[in-house]
Amino acid sequence: MSLKRTVLCSAVVAAAAVFSSASAIASESFDPQLTFAMQRDLGVFPGQIPQYLQTERIAKTQEAVARRQFGRHFAGSWIERKADGSFQYVVGTTAISASAGIVGVEIRQVRHSLRDLEASMARLNEVQARSFYRARALPGVHSWHVDPTTNAVVVSIAPTAVNNAIDFIAASGVNADTVRFQNAAGTPQTTATVVGGMEYVVNNASLCSVGFSITRGTSKGFVTAGHCGSVGNSVKISNQAVGSFQASSFPTNDRAWVSVSSSHTLQPWVMNYSGGNVVVRGSTEAATGASLCRSGRTTGWRCGTITAKNVTVNYDVGPVFGLTQTNVCTGRGDSGGSWITGSGQGQGVTSGGNLPSGSNDNCSVPTSQRQTFFQRLNPILSAYGLTLLRG
Repeated sequence: MSLKRTVLCSAVVAAAAVFSSASAIASESFDPQLTFAMQRDLGVFPGQIPQYLQTERIAKTQEAVARRQFGRHFAGSWIERKADGSFQYVVGTTAISASAGIVGVEIRQVRHSLRDLEASMARLNEVQARSFYRARALPGVHSWHVDPTTNAVVVSIAPTAVNNAIDFIAASGVNADTVRFQNAAGTPQTTATVVGGMEYVVNNASLCSVGFSITRGTSKGFVTAGHCGSVGNSVKISNQAVGSFQASSFPTNDRAWVSVSSSHTLQPWVMNYSGGNVVVRGSTEAATGASLCRSGRTTGWRCGTITAKNVTVNYDVGPVFGLTQTNVCTGRGDSGGSWITGSGQGQGVTSGGNLPSGSNDNCSVPTSQRQTFFQRLNPILSAYGLTLLRG
């Protein structure tokens, strides 16, 4: 479906002045350790970073404004990269006439409201939760999520699973006009079977990656993926016993936290696998389309963009709800590792990705087809009463 675009000229003019005045501040806000990786993986050059960061700020401040202004007609929002390399914050709406006045925002008229798309998404989750439609009964139906950029609920499937996907949609009773099928490369798998930010070993056997340093009262530790270990499992870093899993949830969620004894030192850093570290400044959630980087022991430091939120991933052991999807590559052993934005905002921990058969990573998959998922950081902190260590 072609989306009709309505550009708010007055808003763009106003935004141009904001971009100009904010350039010096924005360039200072971007961690220098990320510049090379962003250029390598995303083609974002240093001169484009100030404009990108300003667009990211607009996304943080104007999303709530757009929700209020369009109400039931609000159809989601995202950061989009233009053909000339610049960035734009876009808001979708089903309103027949989109009113102006949101600075720096492009308004697009679309067919379905976010409320309607989320209702279809919720119905698919309900059907999947039935005993007959567990993961084993949906071979080749990998994941589904609301995608505001295409104004649809996108269902990712194997090329051979079209009939299973059609049966799934028919059983749900959702409006088929709200659904779009997308062929996915590989099968979604958790990535804990090899060894990762920083590598750790569980029960002297399986290997994963450290997420973010945290505290819980007087206790110290770090967050990671739930599929990496169960409560009580021991953890070693650099062949030294450091602690154990205190809480873990998988599937449904993919979250955990590991205690670290008082003799060990926590740092508010994420490894960039080039001899340096990125400072963690906070945990403000980035918008769809925002750029970010991931750290893990297997594939190191990789960058890309957020392609979807609130994704249901159909792992072979059961579904995980509410994950964020990206086009960043990952490999076995990266599980639990850190996701962070250029301005130092922690986003989550690696859950898994669509890995081609027989491959240990999806880095050879074209970026446009790559799907890697992370569990959001803030819900982990909230669920376990944790405090993020900041620099």
